[in-house]
Amino acid sequence: MFTVTSEDKNPGSRPRVVIIGGGFGGLALAKSLKNAPVDILLLDKHNYHTFQPLLYQVAIGSIEADSIGFPIRRIFTKHENFSFNLAEVQKINPETNCIITDIGTIHYDYLVIATGSNTNFFGNKEIEHFAMPMKNIPEALNIRSLVLQNLEQALVTTDMREKSALMTFVVVGGGPTGVELSGALAEMRHLILAKDYHGLSKYDMRVYLVEGKDRLLAAMSPQASAAAKKFLAEGEVMIFNSAHVQSYDGFFLTIDNGKTIKTRNVLWAAGVKGEAPDGLPAEVTGKGSRIQTDEINRVKGYQNIFAIGDVSAVITPDTPNGHPGVAPVAIQQGQQLGKNIARLIKGEPTLPFRYKDKGTLATIGRNKAVADLGKLHFQGFFAWLLWGFVHLMSLAGFSNKGIIFISWVINYFNKNSDNRLIIRSFNTDTRRSNEAHK
Repeated sequence: MFTVTSEDKNPGSRPRVVIIGGGFGGLALAKSLKNAPVDILLLDKHNYHTFQPLLYQVAIGSIEADSIGFPIRRIFTKHENFSFNLAEVQKINPETNCIITDIGTIHYDYLVIATGSNTNFFGNKEIEHFAMPMKNIPEALNIRSLVLQNLEQALVTTDMREKSALMTFVVVGGGPTGVELSGALAEMRHLILAKDYHGLSKYDMRVYLVEGKDRLLAAMSPQASAAAKKFLAEGEVMIFNSAHVQSYDGFFLTIDNGKTIKTRNVLWAAGVKGEAPDGLPAEVTGKGSRIQTDEINRVKGYQNIFAIGDVSAVITPDTPNGHPGVAPVAIQQGQQLGKNIARLIKGEPTLPFRYKDKGTLATIGRNKAVADLGKLHFQGFFAWLLWGFVHLMSLAGFSNKGIIFISWVINYFNKNSDNRLIIRSFNTDTRRSNEAHK
């Protein structure tokens, strides 16, 4: 094992593999290298792994934040060649095989960038300032606090225009995250609002979904897209397809279809971009700020630097735009790269990465989901059960699985949740002016 110092050199005789990022890809890679003749150092700015597919349930108060986070060190207690440091990477120095971090300079023999993605506001600084992203647990908690605070404010305000804006929710982006978040908000509107907030009714609350493509869940089958739209329409979600948000100033949201919506709640799920550390040349970064790699996930132009998951794009004739930014891709890339690094150390030929798509699932609320499993497409209650089982089994840690399962069972039969707590208030004063449109 080893420690990090300001002038860190690998003290052992085995090659050091430094992994930046404790997401799905980084963890899969570290597990794959468990028995390899290497020392592994994983760096992340959080000391926990986040199960991102359930962030939206934290945001609307269905489950607690702790239940989708799991300590990284706990995952690797039996891995003798593994070490973790809480650190933020500031720059990569490929020429010296070092990375600069806030805890010092760290040497590597093999470097793997698994930093994932961040919210893409497509250069619109106004929207970035006022809209609410949801890529990590703190951001999900911000949304939870904002939603609950605005409902509390709607109960007491005497300004009817302000009340309408407080109770209008606009989700931007019709991919899985946007569809699932819209469905959860619609469920809150129908099942919870009048029960918990006496004086408010479902007729006071409106939910909009704005999607730039001509159908929802564009990466899934047409059957899944049509079913998702049908389920959301049944929940009275107002859907705008082939529409793009032009501006949002904290009160007025303008769409290019001519629609203007008064809202205090814009939840942004419209796109992502790779989040790579500084230090690599601009020419290796492609569309969506993703690092271009070859078929073994090696960064183009380097022999010992790799990128996996959302931050990477495997550019080959078969995948000219890279693979989709989903957890199964990152996991499979991490597993395969671990095998290839072991092969490189032994001087053996590497094997190209081939993604095996095992299917896609998305839920649209209570008893409603869509599933694409190869040529099999189905929707409704069974798809919803399958979605729940797959996500439950994919969580890290037995305790998290148990907590989530119990929460889901209680919420299902009560048609309510005990997790809508404003633990820390979200200060909107620095983000938007309540007086600007009075």
